[in-house]
Amino acid sequence: MQALLAFENAPPLMAPFRFFITAPLFGVLAGLLLIVEGPSLFSSRWMPGTLAVTHLLTVGFMLQVMLGALVQIFPVVAGANLWRPLRLSAMLHIGLTLGAGLLAGGFYFGSPLLLSVAAGVLLLTALLILGATTHALIGVRSTSPTILGLKLALAGLAGVVGLGVLMAWGLAHGWPLPLPVLADLHAAWGLGAWAGVLLAAIAYVVVPMFQLTPGYPARPGWLFPCCMLLIVLLWSGAVFFDMPNMIRVVQGITALLGLAFAVLTLRLQLKRRRARADATYRYWQIGLAASIFALLMLLTAAMWPAASEIDGWTLFFGITLLAGGFVPFIIGMLYKIVPFLAWLHLQNQGQAKVVAPNMNKILSDVDMQRQMKCYALAVVLLLGAVLFPEWLARPAGVVFAVANGWLGFNLSLAISRYRKHSAEIALKLAAR
Repeated sequence: MQALLAFENAPPLMAPFRFFITAPLFGVLAGLLLIVEGPSLFSSRWMPGTLAVTHLLTVGFMLQVMLGALVQIFPVVAGANLWRPLRLSAMLHIGLTLGAGLLAGGFYFGSPLLLSVAAGVLLLTALLILGATTHALIGVRSTSPTILGLKLALAGLAGVVGLGVLMAWGLAHGWPLPLPVLADLHAAWGLGAWAGVLLAAIAYVVVPMFQLTPGYPARPGWLFPCCMLLIVLLWSGAVFFDMPNMIRVVQGITALLGLAFAVLTLRLQLKRRRARADATYRYWQIGLAASIFALLMLLTAAMWPAASEIDGWTLFFGITLLAGGFVPFIIGMLYKIVPFLAWLHLQNQGQAKVVAPNMNKILSDVDMQRQMKCYALAVVLLLGAVLFPEWLARPAGVVFAVANGWLGFNLSLAISRYRKHSAEIALKLAAR
């Protein structure tokens, strides 16, 4: 099962790159906040600083890269050309960057005004991308699981943003909302129906293409996004009708679905045709291992609810799933997509007269491997800080900030080398 790709529809390079280069800055901010606040961030998931760090990662880093990926992948994979992609991406980038910063500030400083404004900005940004992608998808049939997954992920984005805006305005104006239950549901929409479905839809393309594995089997590929969205809808119904037992059942099914996708991807990677393990492969291995562990924790809590009341359980689960699971998947994909897109645009610029440089000359594997080891150390320290916050909280913040700064440096280096090679190709063409 492999989608047909139309690279001739690719948008200008800076349309997705502006998101990719900004995302690591939010990771650096999260690390700096860990350094400033130290052990207090590990005392509860509801601490203002903990909420700020969580949203710096989920909105500032993850959503930033995901919107950039959508701008790139919609025309190439689905044949759905976005209206004026450079202008659209510039507007989305400003809204998302401003909204993520205000949201983190609103949580950290406990400011109702910042929370209200952030929610409004992020709502407008989400409506803009939903409107643009829906318009582009008119008449596009779901001829592959990837296209279906992209469509269903947009429904997930609408759900997570809607709940997030409701809670932010509820906090700002003192509305009597059941915030703990809604926060779990918000996470389910964000990590399951939005990030999980989008990750799977993109993985159907990039894992076989970049890691040289067999393609994903067709039936699970079609079923996974549909089942995930259905389960999160059931979760929402169980919350609305106050059915705690049903919530635990759907939590367990969500964990099993995620485990099935992770184990299937691991099996495909075992059959890959490339012997050498590059940084992308290592990042996916980290993400898969951490995700499986986190999903087993979710399954355990669904069957034995008292487990979630153990000190540090929820924080350990959140760090494992976010910093250990989703973020490594995203960085792994960035490390393939960024040099590949740069190479693709250079190849097109050369007009078959000047050969584009190898992707390793745009971003070397040695640079990526070193940064990957630093990030892996940061995840270990973050998990250790849940158990020994006084000793490890600030070292974890330092290493996490360095790893994200290093990621930003590597991506900036790739863009700088792309510009250098682009100028050289232009000179060679002019000399002919």
